[in-house]
Amino acid sequence: MNETLRRKPLRKALAALGLACIAPAVAASGATAPTSPECIAAEYRQLDFWIGDWNTLEADAPEGPSIARARVEPIAQGCAIHELYEQNDGLIGDSILSYDPVRKQWQQTWVTNRGAIMVLWGGFKDGALVLEGESHLKGGRSIMQRISWKAQDEGVRESAMQSKDGGKTWTPAFDVLFVKRAGGQE
Repeated sequence: MNETLRRKPLRKALAALGLACIAPAVAASGATAPTSPECIAAEYRQLDFWIGDWNTLEADAPEGPSIARARVEPIAQGCAIHELYEQNDGLIGDSILSYDPVRKQWQQTWVTNRGAIMVLWGGFKDGALVLEGESHLKGGRSIMQRISWKAQDEGVRESAMQSKDGGKTWTPAFDVLFVKRAGGQE
C-alpha cells in the first residue's frame, strides 16, 4: 500500500483530535470570566466604571491628541483590577488595584519601566476613589501622591496632587481624561 495513502486517515484523525481539543479553549476565551465567590461584595465592583480600553487625554485639552493608551481589566476572577498604561513617550506603567476587606480600603501598587514604584491606600468619597501614599522614584527620592478616579460623562477623570514635603503642601501633578477607544471594550 502506498505510504501517503496510509498516512491520510492518520492525519485526519489527528486534525479532528486537535480541533476537538482547541475548540473548547477558543469558546471559553470569548466567555465572561467567572467571578470568585470570595469577591462578590459590592465593594469589588466599585471601579467597574474604569474597565475598558482608553485613550488618555490632558483634562485641559480634551480635544487634543491622546497622550497614552490605558487598558483596564478585571483579574483574579474579579478580585482585582489591572491597568496597563502606555504613554506615547515610552513610559509604561502597570498597576493592580484591589479592595482589602479587612482594612475596608482600596489599595494600588504601581510600577513603571523607569524604576518608579508607588503604593497607595484609600477609599471612595463623594463618588470618587481617592488613594494616597508614597511614590519612590529613581535615584531614591520619595514623594507623597494623592490620586482620584471618578466617572465623568462617558469616561473617567484621574487627577493627582503631589507633596515633596511629607504632606505639608500639595501641588498638582496631573489631570487626565480616559475616553473609550474606538472599538475598545465596554
